[in-house]
Amino acid sequence: MSFISCGVLGVFMAMTERGGAPTVVIETENDKCVIIYVGLFEALSISHALKGEILPRPITHDLFIDLLEKFSISVLSLHIDSLDDGVFYSKLTCTGDHEKQTIDCRPSDGIAIALRADAPILIDRGVVDSAGVAREEIGDLKDISNFM
Repeated sequence: MSFISCGVLGVFMAMTERGGAPTVVIETENDKCVIIYVGLFEALSISHALKGEILPRPITHDLFIDLLEKFSISVLSLHIDSLDDGVFYSKLTCTGDHEKQTIDCRPSDGIAIALRADAPILIDRGVVDSAGVAREEIGDLKDISNFM
């Protein structure tokens, strides 16, 4: 597997014939974007993390980060490593007590955690080749904050 660095372009609502679908757009260094449909709560969590917003009470991803910190576990990276039948798969790599572990996770949770931990997000080149689209080809997306 060959991974490339990427970043989160934003969190949007993709307008479909069935209504709005929460969407995270990942942007790679070669100006290709990968669109990942996520749940509404995960989309909001990612949006808060991107904006550096701290809510009055911790939400699930904040709690997870707090737990990791309390037990001296660091998030090293998130790897979005495969795409199967329209479903993206990813893994968080963490270290603690001089041991490195890889944990399976949904990309939406991994993105929310990686952003909070200031950890790099990497995506498999094969995933970008199969699911990536040029930035100018992205359809009608509205920033999720317009819906809240």
